[in-house]
Order: sequence, then C-alpha cells, then structure tokens
Amino acid sequence: MAQSKILYTIGKVILMPAYKLLYRYKNIGSDNIPKQGGFILACNHLSFSDPVLLGLCIKRRLYFMAKVELFKNKFAGAVIRALGAFPVDRGAGDGKAIKTGEDIIREGNAMTIFIEGGRSKTGELMRPRSGCALVAQQMQVPVVPACITIVGNPKHTFAKRVIHFGKPLSAQELGLTTAGDRRELKKGTTMIMDEIKKMREQDLNDYKKG
Repeated sequence: MAQSKILYTIGKVILMPAYKLLYRYKNIGSDNIPKQGGFILACNHLSFSDPVLLGLCIKRRLYFMAKVELFKNKFAGAVIRALGAFPVDRGAGDGKAIKTGEDIIREGNAMTIFIEGGRSKTGELMRPRSGCALVAQQMQVPVVPACITIVGNPKHTFAKRVIHFGKPLSAQELGLTTAGDRRELKKGTTMIMDEIKKMREQDLNDYKKG
C-alpha cells in the first residue's frame, strides 16, 4: 500500500508538467472536493487522459474502474493499479468490480465513476447511466459532479480542456434512500447529469467570451 501511494505521488509529479503542456488544462472548483470521507466523483468521459487530468487537479487520491483489457500486460497492469485503477468487465455486469468500488468508498476514499458508461467520441455529453446513483443510494455517500470540457478545437488530440468540479450532493439531496426504487435512481441520475450540463455550458460560454 505504501509503495502504491509513493508511485501515485511520483506519477503526479512527473505527469503534471507534461499534461499542462499538452492540454493547457484549467482547473475550476477543486475546493469543492471533500477533505475527508468516502465519496463518488461523477464525471463525463472524453478520452483515456481523463483519469489523469482529474487526479492532477485534486489533492486526494482517486480510484477508478478501467476496462479489463488494460490489465492483460502484467507490467502495465501493475502500474495502473498503483495509480488507482482496478479492472471491470463492462460487458458482463461485473459485480466484483462494483463491490471493489464500494469497499474503496467504505474505507473513506474517493471513487471515480464515469456516469455515461463510456467515452464520447464527439465531445458531446451522452445519456447517463444509473450506476453512479445506485452506488450513492446503497452507500449513502455524497456525489461530487465533475465535467471535463473541450474548449479548443475538438478535432485536435490535445485540445485545451477545462476540468470543473461542482459542489457535493448528498444522497438526501439527490432523493436517494436505502429502500428506494428505480424512480429514485432515475431522478438522482438526472440531477447529477444536470449539474454536469450546467458546468459544461458555463465553461463553453466563458471560453467564447475570452
């Protein structure tokens, strides 16, 4: 565990200048991140760089699910595990991965969930999935909405990005109860996604204004 934390810290130190140069990213609202306790970071998903960009913007260590194929190479798998990733078989309703995520939150850590369930190829927001709200419902932990917005040329691999963190939403604010049903999940999911949409619109408008 100690080695993993050291590698995570070293990775941030090495990657920060490179990502600043490549993406010229701007960080907004990182002070909204809870200083302690388990929570879910719910974010849209644009590229493989997203987990790194999120991790570089906040002080707390982030954990996130990564597709199982990335772990087939033993060396690469060991590295990304040390950086907070754990495997998920997205096509099989991976209960083990969900339990791992819940254990991470239960231990007081930050669990990243890409609310759309996959990467957007256009940069536009996609339809959200209920997995984020489901974990928040079961764990009764807050959700911090986050949005990564491409504000440069979307066709450019290293287009400029804004990483925006919203205020934490408690399970109660999202209307999520331990005895809730699908309607609760749908409503909670919509509320989280609406916050992400607001941040995206704000960041795009601010960029256009210069």
